[in-house]
Parts: sequence; structure tokens; C-alpha cells
Amino acid sequence: MARISSLNVLLTTTGKDYLAEQYGAVVENVQKNCISQQLKNKNLSGDPEAGSLEAKRFANTTSNAYGTARAAGKGAAAEVKPVTVQIDQDKEIVVEVENKDVSLYGVDAFVEREAANAEKSMTRELERAFFSEAATHGQTFTATAQTADGIMEELIQSVETVQNDFVDGVERDMIAVVCAPATYGALRSYFDKVQDGGAHGESFGTFHGVNVFSSIYLPQGINAIAMAEGSVAQPVKVTKYEAERVPLSNAIAIDLFYSYGSKAVADDLIYVYGTPTTTTTGA
Repeated sequence: MARISSLNVLLTTTGKDYLAEQYGAVVENVQKNCISQQLKNKNLSGDPEAGSLEAKRFANTTSNAYGTARAAGKGAAAEVKPVTVQIDQDKEIVVEVENKDVSLYGVDAFVEREAANAEKSMTRELERAFFSEAATHGQTFTATAQTADGIMEELIQSVETVQNDFVDGVERDMIAVVCAPATYGALRSYFDKVQDGGAHGESFGTFHGVNVFSSIYLPQGINAIAMAEGSVAQPVKVTKYEAERVPLSNAIAIDLFYSYGSKAVADDLIYVYGTPTTTTTGA
């Protein structure tokens, strides 16, 4: 697209199309870059416009002796545990574009820069909220092993061996571990010692069949969180942009609004290694 040089063009069809294109990319990039996007529960029902969605957990079925349903005149009722996820966090990113900014950057360059900033801001907000919810409502993990690899294996098994009315063990390819940098680094050092002195690269993707991530957005005091995929829901509703002139000025306001909610829907499948010292979720 040719450079948009006029401030006023933001209020034209061409300008609005360009803004929509850029802010649409922001939403896509945030979802691509978030670790939480890969782990969160996406099986939600309801209308987000109503302010909430619902996740459902179905209890395991059990076998009965042949003829049980015939004698009772009916089969066993399906046991369902509904979990309501409130979309109750309303956020905004509002930037004013002054004429001098246009002179320095051009409108398109300015919008691209602000779109990148918005992407980073939303990523921080969503990641912190997601992991804060997991850390607050997950089960406490206490390590008995002394080595980084031993602790990680114990943490994984805490999720893998869960058995209750809703779960009968969890496959390892459905589990993920998100580590604070220090914990990830300790495990990386273990790999450096046992795998050709680190010849496999500066990072690793799995440990004993489980996906492993490093994140700076875990709450302070948390070393790692192991969870089954889908244990936390975080629906996000985005209004991509508005562009309007700021009254009595030669400036345009570019607005991005989004709302979200975070809810642990399977807290029995989340194990937390460490104790949170803060619950800050802001960007």
C-alpha cells in the first residue's frame, strides 16, 4: 500500500481499511504469540455479547451388570459440571495521532508502530491474567526430588496420574509445563550435560513427551505450572478500532477496545510449583 501521508485520510474509507488491516493483524498476532492461546480451553458455549460463556465437564461413565438399565427402566443420567466464565475485564488502548507525528513517520508507519505496541500490551495482559488464574486455583505441588529433571518429572506425573469422576489419567501429549526463566534454565543446564553438551540448540520443546515453555509472565514466586490443555478458559472479545478526530485539535484518536475473562475450568488438572507473592495482571 502506498504511504498514507495525510492526517485526514484516517477518516476516509482508505484510512479505515488500512486501520482495520493493521488492527486485525494485532489480534491475530496476539493469539499466535501467546503461550496461553495454545493451552486455553476453546470449547465454550454461549453468546459473548451477554458477558459470559460456559464450559462443561462430563463425568466418566461406569459399567454396570447387563440388565441394569432394563430393570431400572432407564439408563444412567449424564453427569455434567458447568463452569461459567465471566468476560469481566474491560480494557482499552487509545492513542492520539498528532500532526507532528504524521510529519515524522507518516500515518501508515505510525499506525504500524502503534499496532505493534498494542500487540505487546495485549499479550502481556492476557498472559499474566491466564497464569495468575492457574496459579491461584491450581493444586499445590511439593517436590521430593533434588534435581531439575527429577522435579520436572514429578510435576508432570502429578497431572498425569489424576483420577476422579471426570478424569482417569492424562496423556502426556495433553500436558504442558510453563516454567519461570530460572526453572527453565536449570532444566536447560541438565540437557546441556546429557545431550552432547547442548549441541541440540539453545532451547528445547519437550521433556519426556511433554511440551515445555519458558515465560516471564508467571506470577512472582511461581517456579513452574503443569496443566492439562484446556484447564483454563480465557475468552477474548475485541473491538478492532475506531478513528475519530479529537475535538478542537488537529489530532486523530485511534482506539482499540477488548474484554476478556479468565477462569480455571479444571483446577484438578493444574499443579503449581511455588507460592505466588503477587497477583498483578496488568499490562
